[in-house]
Amino acid sequence: MILYSLYEWLDFKSFLFLICLLLLLIDLIRHKNPANFPPGPWPLPILGNVFTDVNYKTVDQLIEKYGNIFSVRNGSDKIVYVSGFKMVKDVLITQGETFIDRPVLPLFDTLYKGRGLSFNNGYSWRKQQQFSMSHLKNFGEGRKTLEEHIQRECYFLCGAFKEEQGCPFNPLVKINNAVANVIGSLVFGHRYEYDDVDFQKRLQMSAESVFLTGSVWNQLYDAFPGIMKWLPGPHQTIISNYQELANFLKEKVEQHRQEWDSNNPRDYIDAYLTETEKRKNDTEAGFNIDSLVWCMVDLFEGGTETTTNTLRWALLYMIKYPDIQEKVRAEIDQVIGSRPPIMFDKANMHYTNAFIHEVLRKANLVPLNMARAARKDTILGGYFIPKGTVMITNLTSVLYDKHEWETPDTFNPGHFLDSEGQFCRRNAFFAFSAGKRQCPGEHLAHMELFILLAILLQTFRFSPPPGEEPSLESQVGFTQAPLPYKLCAHPR
Repeated sequence: MILYSLYEWLDFKSFLFLICLLLLLIDLIRHKNPANFPPGPWPLPILGNVFTDVNYKTVDQLIEKYGNIFSVRNGSDKIVYVSGFKMVKDVLITQGETFIDRPVLPLFDTLYKGRGLSFNNGYSWRKQQQFSMSHLKNFGEGRKTLEEHIQRECYFLCGAFKEEQGCPFNPLVKINNAVANVIGSLVFGHRYEYDDVDFQKRLQMSAESVFLTGSVWNQLYDAFPGIMKWLPGPHQTIISNYQELANFLKEKVEQHRQEWDSNNPRDYIDAYLTETEKRKNDTEAGFNIDSLVWCMVDLFEGGTETTTNTLRWALLYMIKYPDIQEKVRAEIDQVIGSRPPIMFDKANMHYTNAFIHEVLRKANLVPLNMARAARKDTILGGYFIPKGTVMITNLTSVLYDKHEWETPDTFNPGHFLDSEGQFCRRNAFFAFSAGKRQCPGEHLAHMELFILLAILLQTFRFSPPPGEEPSLESQVGFTQAPLPYKLCAHPR
């Protein structure tokens, strides 16, 4: 009654102005930052900082203005960005248990629903993570079986390179297929020919999804899921591509269930089915068919995209810096010779190991780490971080920290060599993140990179196309990849 009388007293424009003012006041009160919260750009009402494009290239401008810990608001979600080795280490390791959870991100929650490895939390995540890491390290007879899988696939890759007869070609598709076949052999026990059109389509869809995950469309969906789920756009492509990959992998699971022998596990699917049977009374652990499918999505996509791009960067740096390529090749010839490389060789190949680590550092595969969430109120760098705050660690700022690296902007394998030329691991090497949430496939990735690169350099000398200067420019989605390039593979 009072509102009706007020409406009659005011004209329509004044009434509309008052309503907007009231909504703005409610938004201001609802999203008011607590005392001593990290500073950041002033958010727009309702929208927050959704138009502030925070990526690894623009984040430096915000760091310069607000410091290594700053905040933005995406819709109604408060997000804190953390930069610099010391502060990132505090989040990932020192206070690792406080920031171990994943936040609920609406786009991926639509797909995962808390299953799998990447977006799972609590007891279920711990058990799924422990099982997956154990399987990837100890598949079959352990290291020997893994090495054989990788060696065999690399010889297929070498055959594909030889078909180019020393002419310029883009190595992306061949490398992507080889890496996907390694993880595919471990997960579902099958490899695909490099000319398999259907498999190529799935790999392209997977790469597209990872690229779009780093776009503003993902941020818009997370900020306004109730609206964005009805609107067309690249965010719908992310969802449909992930669903397509999940359906493909679910078919693999169903095939395995028909042939499953608990006493003779052939791959990850068989081992998971056996674990599911063992844990049928432990429902909190989450071992079931749906969780298996989304664990496979994480392993297949994560194990393919980043390792593919690391190998592409490695070959690009080799044709960019031929003197470095020759040093790596000379060490391979001296330590391994013409026999197949094995992981035990790595301990005696300090320069090659340093080269691989420097590729991982300089390539900066995942510039901004996957989001974490604060499990409780805490203090970080003197600022108050309330429970539930979304945290994003800036891995670029660690891998390029001028206080930790002698020449952070230069490709320099010497970063990982001591004064006697021995390999030395650096505290600020966070290429696979750090702490309990670091990449579960790190062990496998190191094996792939070492064995694949060793065999490729035993077989070929790589050079840029005649008259071309290799470019180190990149394209960035969620991961950072080199721009498409061509090289020549000359058989030795």
